[in-house]
Amino acid sequence: MTKKIIAVLGATGAQGGGLVRAILQDPSGDFTPRAITRDPNSEKAKALKAAGAQVVAADVDDAESLKRAFNGAYGAFCVTFFWDHYSAEKEMAEARNMAVAAKAAGIRHAVWSTFEDTRLDVPLADNRMPTIHGKYKVAHFDGKAEANRFFTEEGVPTTFLYTSFYWENLIFFGSGPTKNPDGSYSFTLPMGDKKLPGIASEDIGKCTYGLFKPGAEFIGKHVGIAGEHLTGAAMAASLSTALGKDIRHNDISPDAFRALGFPGADDVGNMFQYKRDFQEKYCRIRDVAFSRSLNPALQTFDTWLAANKNRIPLG
Repeated sequence: MTKKIIAVLGATGAQGGGLVRAILQDPSGDFTPRAITRDPNSEKAKALKAAGAQVVAADVDDAESLKRAFNGAYGAFCVTFFWDHYSAEKEMAEARNMAVAAKAAGIRHAVWSTFEDTRLDVPLADNRMPTIHGKYKVAHFDGKAEANRFFTEEGVPTTFLYTSFYWENLIFFGSGPTKNPDGSYSFTLPMGDKKLPGIASEDIGKCTYGLFKPGAEFIGKHVGIAGEHLTGAAMAASLSTALGKDIRHNDISPDAFRALGFPGADDVGNMFQYKRDFQEKYCRIRDVAFSRSLNPALQTFDTWLAANKNRIPLG
């Protein structure tokens, strides 16, 4: 039987790479992955090819290259990466190219990795949080949300996927514990006692694969995924146990977080404030039981820590 191709954007990144591996780990399944990357000669691309994926070059800024990369595929996983350029407008342009290419290639099921439009809950004139670039409250959310319409307007059969905080942020993006003068450690999460939906990035790929497997069941639906909903205090307690250190939850205000001044601090501070202030709504769509139905091997935070604790730097 000829297997159906799923074309995967961001194939060398967290979400796309996880999906490629999930497909490859199911050799008896109906699908085969086509890993799409700007540089097929990168080490990560070579590793995917060695594992059995087809690797194809394309650029999200070039719709014609995406049309060629999507040609002959049944499905497509579409994702953008705001932190490459910090531009919601660029994300929207990339998403438009993806939608146009998916339509031209006759993609029968696209999964678009998106987020909420925070301006529906916090209008630009609302001073509870600062406005960014005159247009956004959480730029890396709002741009993706605006881009939903491109898939709808092009008539692409699409599942709109809402992901959660990657626990890998503790490893790669400076979100891990930092050492205090007294020898203890602090884990900073400006959300008070509210719960943060989180997930292992590898499980995003596995859950996404679970959206493709049933065929048309999830087309047209907005679905969210998470491995667990945890407070900052609960995360700090798990980190303490896993790492054998005294790690405390540093509950600073969103204003204090925005003032940290790293690139994108205003956007990330607004993001955490949004998740805090609209916790019930934000958590509701990211249902853990639903996520486990897509991916029975879904990890909890403690499970993920057991496998990854040695990768977390202690600053």
